[in-house]
Amino acid sequence: MSVLLTETEDGVTTVTLNRPEALNALSIELRTEIYETFTALRDDDATQVIVLTGAGRAFSAGLDLKELGVRGLSGGGKHTGATLMNAVTGTGKPLIGAINGFAITGGFELALMCDILIGCPKTQFADTHVRMGVVPGWGLSQRLAKLIGASRAKELSFTGNYLGAELAERWGLINRILPEDELVPHCQALAREMCSAVPETLAEVQRLINFGCDHTLAEGLVEEERASRAAEAPTADTLAERRFVVQARGRDQA
Repeated sequence: MSVLLTETEDGVTTVTLNRPEALNALSIELRTEIYETFTALRDDDATQVIVLTGAGRAFSAGLDLKELGVRGLSGGGKHTGATLMNAVTGTGKPLIGAINGFAITGGFELALMCDILIGCPKTQFADTHVRMGVVPGWGLSQRLAKLIGASRAKELSFTGNYLGAELAERWGLINRILPEDELVPHCQALAREMCSAVPETLAEVQRLINFGCDHTLAEGLVEEERASRAAEAPTADTLAERRFVVQARGRDQA
């Protein structure tokens, strides 16, 4: 049985970490599959938006400690740091994390690579790097503070304490909490809504937001203006057609 499952429908590819008996621990085999899958999804025309989740009761418990006990960190395979992170974050397509349970350390880092996080009542996060004596290498020390603030990030990372779904939502780590059986379907529906956007503009807005997270406000504003000027403007007829669609969608959601 494959340690990673993918299913594509209506432009949405759902990627499922599939080692439920090991709480989806990130073994060398699973990390390799993640790298190869996301590298392929970057150029997959059938995929417009990606949903990432885990099978069973965990999103991911982090690196496989049993495997590390035999191989050590130095024997962790070739996809353990920047190459894995760049593959997951480098598709140029929105990535929604359906965090169905434990997201611990390396699993927490994998979750933070997503653009949007949605949780369920069983969702729990923890950063145990300081407990294990391992310095983060997949972006957690940088992304978490930008997402929830430095003080809250330090509390989590300095203690290794667990963060439950309700507090994670209050802190802005996850957007909302849904019943467990509604989590993935909700994320897939959200992804389908994104698929109805203008693809090139969606990709550019994603890039601009990510740029802003990595640069100052002043630099972000300059980049936004440059990108806006460089983009091909739609015709008046196209704008009129899209306006009617946007207005109708607004009435449906009211």
